[in-house]
Amino acid sequence: MKRVMVGFLCLILVLSVMILSGCSNNTIDNQGSGSGKKISVYTSFYPMYDFTKKIGGDKINLTNLVPAGTEPHDWEPTPSDMVNLEKADVLIYNGAGMENWIDKVLNSIKNKKLITVETAKGLKLLDNSDKSEDLMYDPHVWLNSMLAKQQMEAIKNALVTADPSNKDYYEKNYADNAKKLDDLDQEYKATVAKFKSKDIVVAHQAFGYLCEAYGLKEVAIEGLTADSEPSPARMVEIVKFAKENNLKFIFFEELVSPKVAQAIAKEVGAETAVLNPLEGLEEDDIKAGKDYFSVMRENLEVLKKALE
Repeated sequence: MKRVMVGFLCLILVLSVMILSGCSNNTIDNQGSGSGKKISVYTSFYPMYDFTKKIGGDKINLTNLVPAGTEPHDWEPTPSDMVNLEKADVLIYNGAGMENWIDKVLNSIKNKKLITVETAKGLKLLDNSDKSEDLMYDPHVWLNSMLAKQQMEAIKNALVTADPSNKDYYEKNYADNAKKLDDLDQEYKATVAKFKSKDIVVAHQAFGYLCEAYGLKEVAIEGLTADSEPSPARMVEIVKFAKENNLKFIFFEELVSPKVAQAIAKEVGAETAVLNPLEGLEEDDIKAGKDYFSVMRENLEVLKKALE
Protein backbone atom coordinates (compact mmCIF):
# COMPACT_ATOMS: atom_id res chain seq x y z
CA MET A 1 0.00 0.00 0.00
CA LYS A 2 2.87 2.30 0.87
CA ARG A 3 4.53 1.49 -2.48
CA VAL A 4 1.34 2.38 -4.31
CA MET A 5 1.06 5.64 -2.39
CA VAL A 6 4.71 6.52 -3.00
CA GLY A 7 4.36 5.72 -6.69
CA PHE A 8 1.24 7.83 -6.91
CA LEU A 9 2.99 10.75 -5.20
CA CYS A 10 5.96 10.42 -7.56
CA LEU A 11 3.63 10.48 -10.54
CA ILE A 12 1.97 13.63 -9.23
CA LEU A 13 5.39 15.22 -8.71
CA VAL A 14 6.57 14.37 -12.23
CA LEU A 15 3.36 15.70 -13.80
CA SER A 16 3.65 18.88 -11.77
CA VAL A 17 7.22 19.44 -12.92
CA MET A 18 6.20 18.82 -16.56
CA ILE A 19 3.31 21.26 -16.32
CA LEU A 20 5.45 23.92 -14.67
CA SER A 21 8.18 23.40 -17.25
CA GLY A 22 5.65 23.73 -20.03
CA CYS A 23 4.30 26.94 -18.54
CA SER A 24 7.80 28.29 -18.12
CA ASN A 25 8.73 27.49 -21.72
CA ASN A 26 5.52 29.08 -23.03
CA THR A 27 6.23 32.24 -21.06
CA ILE A 28 9.72 32.49 -22.49
CA ASP A 29 8.45 31.91 -26.04
CA ASN A 30 5.75 34.54 -25.66
CA GLN A 31 8.20 37.08 -24.36
CA GLY A 32 10.53 36.35 -27.24
CA SER A 33 7.85 36.86 -29.88
CA GLY A 34 6.45 39.86 -28.05
CA SER A 35 9.71 41.78 -28.44
CA GLY A 36 9.35 41.52 -32.21
CA LYS A 37 5.57 41.66 -32.40
CA LYS A 38 4.21 43.58 -35.38
CA ILE A 39 1.50 46.15 -34.85
CA SER A 40 -1.92 45.35 -36.31
CA VAL A 41 -3.03 47.96 -38.85
CA TYR A 42 -6.37 48.16 -40.68
CA THR A 43 -7.14 50.38 -43.66
CA SER A 44 -10.51 51.34 -45.10
CA PHE A 45 -9.98 50.82 -48.86
CA TYR A 46 -7.30 50.46 -51.54
CA PRO A 47 -5.42 53.82 -51.64
CA MET A 48 -5.13 53.82 -47.85
CA TYR A 49 -3.96 50.20 -47.97
CA ASP A 50 -1.36 50.85 -50.67
CA PHE A 51 0.00 53.98 -48.95
CA THR A 52 0.21 52.18 -45.61
CA LYS A 53 1.90 49.15 -47.15
CA LYS A 54 4.53 51.40 -48.71
CA ILE A 55 5.29 53.05 -45.34
CA GLY A 56 4.81 50.09 -42.98
CA GLY A 57 6.45 47.40 -45.11
CA ASP A 58 7.29 44.24 -43.22
CA LYS A 59 7.08 45.90 -39.81
CA ILE A 60 3.27 45.76 -39.66
CA ASN A 61 0.45 43.25 -40.06
CA LEU A 62 -1.79 45.01 -42.58
CA THR A 63 -5.42 44.26 -43.41
CA ASN A 64 -7.61 46.10 -45.91
CA LEU A 65 -11.29 46.14 -44.95
CA VAL A 66 -12.88 46.60 -48.39
CA PRO A 67 -12.22 43.45 -50.47
CA ALA A 68 -10.30 43.72 -53.74
CA GLY A 69 -12.51 44.58 -56.71
CA THR A 70 -15.30 46.02 -54.54
CA GLU A 71 -16.67 49.52 -55.13
CA PRO A 72 -16.04 51.17 -51.73
CA HIS A 73 -18.73 53.85 -51.53
CA ASP A 74 -21.50 51.53 -50.34
CA TRP A 75 -19.46 48.83 -48.59
CA GLU A 76 -20.32 48.12 -44.95
CA PRO A 77 -18.14 46.34 -42.33
CA THR A 78 -19.17 42.86 -41.18
CA PRO A 79 -19.49 41.75 -37.53
CA SER A 80 -16.16 39.92 -37.89
CA ASP A 81 -14.55 43.17 -39.06
CA MET A 82 -15.78 44.85 -35.89
CA VAL A 83 -14.36 42.05 -33.74
CA ASN A 84 -10.98 42.36 -35.44
CA LEU A 85 -10.89 46.14 -35.05
CA GLU A 86 -11.31 45.71 -31.29
CA LYS A 87 -7.86 44.07 -31.31
CA ALA A 88 -6.19 46.44 -33.79
CA ASP A 89 -3.53 49.04 -33.03
CA VAL A 90 -4.21 51.46 -35.90
CA LEU A 91 -7.16 52.22 -38.21
CA ILE A 92 -6.43 54.38 -41.26
CA TYR A 93 -9.19 55.88 -43.40
CA ASN A 94 -9.60 58.66 -45.94
CA GLY A 95 -12.48 60.67 -44.49
CA ALA A 96 -14.22 63.59 -46.23
CA GLY A 97 -17.32 61.40 -46.55
CA MET A 98 -15.65 58.60 -48.48
CA GLU A 99 -16.41 55.94 -45.87
CA ASN A 100 -20.05 56.48 -44.93
CA TRP A 101 -19.74 53.79 -42.24
CA ILE A 102 -16.79 55.22 -40.33
CA ASP A 103 -18.68 57.21 -37.68
CA LYS A 104 -20.80 54.20 -36.78
CA VAL A 105 -17.69 52.05 -36.44
CA LEU A 106 -15.76 54.56 -34.35
CA ASN A 107 -18.73 55.07 -32.03
CA SER A 108 -19.10 51.31 -31.56
CA ILE A 109 -15.48 50.33 -30.90
CA LYS A 110 -14.54 49.95 -27.24
CA ASN A 111 -10.81 49.66 -27.97
CA LYS A 112 -9.59 52.88 -26.36
CA LYS A 113 -5.99 52.26 -27.42
CA LEU A 114 -6.88 52.20 -31.13
CA ILE A 115 -5.09 54.98 -33.04
CA THR A 116 -7.36 56.35 -35.78
CA VAL A 117 -6.12 58.41 -38.71
CA GLU A 118 -8.32 60.48 -41.04
CA THR A 119 -5.79 61.16 -43.78
CA ALA A 120 -7.86 63.83 -45.57
CA LYS A 121 -8.23 65.87 -42.38
CA GLY A 122 -6.71 69.32 -42.76
CA LEU A 123 -6.40 69.12 -46.55
CA LYS A 124 -7.98 71.66 -48.87
CA LEU A 125 -11.09 69.84 -50.09
CA LEU A 126 -13.18 70.57 -53.17
CA ASP A 127 -16.57 71.91 -52.10
CA ASN A 128 -19.63 69.91 -53.18
CA SER A 129 -22.18 71.74 -51.03
CA ASP A 130 -24.07 73.19 -54.01
CA LYS A 131 -24.67 69.74 -55.51
CA SER A 132 -27.69 67.53 -54.90
CA GLU A 133 -25.69 64.71 -53.27
CA ASP A 134 -25.22 64.24 -49.53
CA LEU A 135 -21.41 64.51 -49.78
CA MET A 136 -20.29 68.02 -48.81
CA TYR A 137 -16.83 67.55 -50.27
CA ASP A 138 -15.15 65.53 -53.00
CA PRO A 139 -13.29 62.79 -51.09
CA HIS A 140 -10.97 61.61 -53.92
CA VAL A 141 -7.99 63.62 -52.68
CA TRP A 142 -5.38 60.91 -53.42
CA LEU A 143 -5.62 61.65 -57.18
CA ASN A 144 -3.61 64.82 -56.56
CA SER A 145 -0.14 63.42 -55.89
CA MET A 146 0.80 66.32 -53.63
CA LEU A 147 -2.25 65.68 -51.44
CA ALA A 148 -1.40 61.98 -51.53
CA LYS A 149 2.00 62.90 -50.10
CA GLN A 150 0.31 64.62 -47.16
CA GLN A 151 -1.86 61.54 -46.65
CA MET A 152 1.24 59.35 -46.58
CA GLU A 153 2.81 61.66 -44.01
CA ALA A 154 -0.24 61.31 -41.75
CA ILE A 155 0.02 57.53 -42.07
CA LYS A 156 3.74 57.62 -41.28
CA ASN A 157 3.11 59.72 -38.17
CA ALA A 158 0.49 57.26 -36.94
CA LEU A 159 2.79 54.27 -37.40
CA VAL A 160 5.57 56.06 -35.54
CA THR A 161 3.19 56.79 -32.68
CA ALA A 162 2.03 53.18 -32.51
CA ASP A 163 5.49 51.67 -33.01
CA PRO A 164 8.23 54.18 -32.08
CA SER A 165 10.93 51.47 -32.07
CA ASN A 166 10.71 51.37 -35.89
CA LYS A 167 10.57 55.13 -36.39
CA ASP A 168 13.65 55.29 -38.63
CA TYR A 169 12.24 52.56 -40.89
CA TYR A 170 8.92 54.37 -41.34
CA GLU A 171 10.65 57.73 -41.85
CA LYS A 172 12.89 56.31 -44.59
CA ASN A 173 10.00 54.63 -46.42
CA TYR A 174 8.04 57.86 -46.29
CA ALA A 175 10.96 59.89 -47.65
CA ASP A 176 11.46 57.42 -50.52
CA ASN A 177 7.79 57.51 -51.50
CA ALA A 178 7.51 61.27 -51.07
CA LYS A 179 10.29 61.59 -53.67
CA LYS A 180 8.37 59.25 -56.00
CA LEU A 181 5.25 61.40 -55.59
CA ASP A 182 7.26 64.53 -56.44
CA ASP A 183 8.53 62.81 -59.58
CA LEU A 184 4.99 61.73 -60.53
CA ASP A 185 3.74 65.29 -60.06
CA GLN A 186 6.42 66.61 -62.40
CA GLU A 187 5.60 63.94 -65.02
CA TYR A 188 1.94 64.99 -65.00
CA LYS A 189 2.74 68.68 -65.27
CA ALA A 190 5.18 68.20 -68.14
CA THR A 191 2.85 65.89 -70.07
CA VAL A 192 -0.41 67.79 -69.56
CA ALA A 193 1.29 71.03 -70.64
CA LYS A 194 1.51 69.56 -74.16
CA PHE A 195 -2.19 68.65 -74.42
CA LYS A 196 -4.17 70.44 -77.13
CA SER A 197 -7.44 69.84 -75.30
CA LYS A 198 -8.06 69.97 -71.55
CA ASP A 199 -11.65 68.65 -71.40
CA ILE A 200 -12.48 65.12 -70.24
CA VAL A 201 -15.88 63.43 -69.95
CA VAL A 202 -15.88 60.85 -67.16
CA ALA A 203 -18.50 58.43 -65.87
CA HIS A 204 -18.02 59.34 -62.22
CA GLN A 205 -17.17 62.69 -60.63
CA ALA A 206 -13.97 61.38 -59.11
CA PHE A 207 -11.25 63.33 -60.89
CA GLY A 208 -11.71 66.84 -59.54
CA TYR A 209 -8.42 66.89 -57.62
CA LEU A 210 -6.45 65.50 -60.55
CA CYS A 211 -8.01 68.08 -62.88
CA GLU A 212 -7.47 70.96 -60.46
CA ALA A 213 -3.82 70.02 -59.96
CA TYR A 214 -2.97 69.78 -63.65
CA GLY A 215 -5.28 72.22 -65.40
CA LEU A 216 -7.83 69.81 -66.82
CA LYS A 217 -11.61 70.22 -66.90
CA GLU A 218 -13.81 67.37 -65.66
CA VAL A 219 -17.31 66.91 -67.05
CA ALA A 220 -18.95 64.06 -65.14
CA ILE A 221 -21.88 61.97 -66.34
CA GLU A 222 -22.70 60.85 -62.80
CA GLY A 223 -22.04 62.33 -59.36
CA LEU A 224 -19.51 61.70 -56.60
CA THR A 225 -21.14 58.38 -55.71
CA ALA A 226 -20.65 55.97 -58.56
CA ASP A 227 -24.09 54.38 -58.29
CA SER A 228 -26.00 57.60 -59.05
CA GLU A 229 -27.96 57.66 -62.30
CA PRO A 230 -27.82 60.55 -64.81
CA SER A 231 -31.12 62.07 -65.88
CA PRO A 232 -32.12 62.11 -69.57
CA ALA A 233 -31.49 65.86 -69.55
CA ARG A 234 -27.97 65.30 -68.22
CA MET A 235 -27.31 62.74 -70.95
CA VAL A 236 -28.36 65.29 -73.58
CA GLU A 237 -26.00 67.89 -72.02
CA ILE A 238 -23.06 65.49 -72.09
CA VAL A 239 -23.68 64.47 -75.70
CA LYS A 240 -23.91 68.12 -76.73
CA PHE A 241 -20.71 69.01 -74.85
CA ALA A 242 -18.78 66.10 -76.36
CA LYS A 243 -19.86 66.98 -79.90
CA GLU A 244 -19.18 70.70 -79.54
CA ASN A 245 -15.69 70.03 -78.18
CA ASN A 246 -14.93 67.22 -80.65
CA LEU A 247 -14.05 64.79 -77.85
CA LYS A 248 -12.67 61.46 -79.04
CA PHE A 249 -12.90 59.55 -75.75
CA ILE A 250 -15.50 59.00 -73.02
CA PHE A 251 -13.93 57.63 -69.85
CA PHE A 252 -15.34 55.00 -67.51
CA GLU A 253 -13.90 52.97 -64.64
CA GLU A 254 -13.52 49.29 -63.94
CA LEU A 255 -15.61 48.94 -60.76
CA VAL A 256 -18.84 50.40 -62.18
CA SER A 257 -20.95 49.58 -65.23
CA PRO A 258 -19.68 51.18 -68.47
CA LYS A 259 -23.10 51.13 -70.16
CA VAL A 260 -23.86 54.85 -69.85
CA ALA A 261 -20.39 55.87 -71.05
CA GLN A 262 -20.68 53.45 -73.96
CA ALA A 263 -24.08 54.84 -74.93
CA ILE A 264 -22.75 58.41 -74.99
CA ALA A 265 -19.63 57.37 -76.89
CA LYS A 266 -21.77 55.67 -79.53
CA GLU A 267 -23.96 58.75 -79.86
CA VAL A 268 -21.02 61.10 -80.46
CA GLY A 269 -18.80 58.69 -82.41
CA ALA A 270 -16.14 58.50 -79.70
CA GLU A 271 -14.16 55.65 -78.14
CA THR A 272 -14.32 54.54 -74.52
CA ALA A 273 -11.31 54.06 -72.27
CA VAL A 274 -10.66 53.31 -68.59
CA LEU A 275 -9.59 56.17 -66.34
CA ASN A 276 -8.99 54.63 -62.94
CA PRO A 277 -9.88 56.62 -59.79
CA LEU A 278 -7.99 54.02 -57.71
CA GLU A 279 -10.93 53.38 -55.41
CA GLY A 280 -10.06 49.70 -55.66
CA LEU A 281 -8.04 47.26 -57.72
CA GLU A 282 -8.98 43.78 -58.82
CA GLU A 283 -7.17 40.93 -57.08
CA ASP A 284 -5.44 39.92 -60.33
CA ASP A 285 -4.09 43.46 -60.78
CA ILE A 286 -2.69 43.49 -57.25
CA LYS A 287 -1.05 40.10 -57.80
CA ALA A 288 0.42 41.42 -61.05
CA GLY A 289 2.18 44.17 -59.10
CA LYS A 290 0.02 47.16 -59.93
CA ASP A 291 -0.03 49.93 -57.35
CA TYR A 292 -0.78 53.63 -56.95
CA PHE A 293 2.19 54.75 -59.02
CA SER A 294 1.70 52.34 -61.92
CA VAL A 295 -2.02 53.07 -62.21
CA MET A 296 -1.49 56.83 -62.04
CA ARG A 297 0.99 56.49 -64.91
CA GLU A 298 -1.49 54.34 -66.84
CA ASN A 299 -4.02 57.13 -66.37
CA LEU A 300 -1.52 59.63 -67.71
CA GLU A 301 -0.92 57.54 -70.81
CA VAL A 302 -4.67 57.26 -71.44
CA LEU A 303 -5.08 61.03 -71.07
CA LYS A 304 -2.13 61.57 -73.40
CA LYS A 305 -3.73 59.39 -76.07
CA ALA A 306 -7.05 61.22 -75.75
CA LEU A 307 -5.89 64.83 -75.47
CA GLU A 308 -2.44 65.33 -76.95
